Amino acid sequence: MTFKNKKDYLYWLKTREVSVEKKITWSDSYLEKKLGNNFEIIKPRMPLQDNAKYEEWKIYFERFFPQLRNDIILIGSSLGGIFLAKYLSEHKFPKKILATYLICPPFDNSLSSEDLVGGFKLKSDLSLLEKNSKNLKLLFSKNDDVVPVIHAEKYRKKLPNADIIVYENKNGHFKISEFPEIIRMIKGDVRK
Repeated sequence: MTFKNKKDYLYWLKTREVSVEKKITWSDSYLEKKLGNNFEIIKPRMPLQDNAKYEEWKIYFERFFPQLRNDIILIGSSLGGIFLAKYLSEHKFPKKILATYLICPPFDNSLSSEDLVGGFKLKSDLSLLEKNSKNLKLLFSKNDDVVPVIHAEKYRKKLPNADIIVYENKNGHFKISEFPEIIRMIKGDVRK
């Protein structure tokens, strides 16, 4: 989440729906369980996820670079997806990227339920993103209630070589406990 100002952020904290239900996510232990010991999975918890700022995420992300090896697979979901899109379109990545998966990344500030601010705005030229990651996949769901599928078309216009996949139903904003399609794609990319 990003907010235009502290007042909006505080209002969101006061009015957001709270729940004791466990959050449904495919990115937690599911990846480790399905990919097994053949993969080293690093999942940085980006700073201030509920009031994110691009510059702070960039600093933290770059701190992981000494730990990384070549043939890395990057996965970013939602705000993490646009973060990777912005970063990889503005900076040469220091390691060889085998594949990049952007899961329901917003393209711009045309989201109905939240503001996309905090420095996450993409520049008009995204060509370096395709140069950094020749195997680039963007995944969207037609029934996403956070990032509408129209964002897929916006990316398609800027990234002619990207593989854009639109699913019929991924329980809205990819609120799924299992994601076998991404497991198959990752294993296929590694075999190539």
